[in-house]
Amino acid sequence: MTDLDSLKYTAEHEWVAVDGDVLVVGITDYAADKLGDVVFVELPGVGTNVTGNTVVGEIESTKSVGELYAPLTGEVVEINDAVVDDPSLVNSDPFGEGWLVKLRADESALEGLLDRAAYVALTEGA
Repeated sequence: MTDLDSLKYTAEHEWVAVDGDVLVVGITDYAADKLGDVVFVELPGVGTNVTGNTVVGEIESTKSVGELYAPLTGEVVEINDAVVDDPSLVNSDPFGEGWLVKLRADESALEGLLDRAAYVALTEGA
């Protein structure tokens, strides 16, 4: 299990974890719950340069279509093919096997993201 307090979060419900020299990105359990059963995930290609706070993918569920935002500016170095093949991983393990992309980005940009307490405060009562 991922230590949720060690992650950074965005107001768009993505989480970011540092893994060596790359940043792992996924959507939060809150977002997965609000989406409902995820049935399709579209991710940017490896090698794609993404800009922070822009749409880079799509997550479709039985209830709605959600957009995946890049939390930071960087280059996509890996995508989670398992999630593309089995989108339900986003619901069953959003902080583990349901990760979406890995970025090579400047870690100093993490300072602008939310910590767990601020993210929880953002989503309470929502």
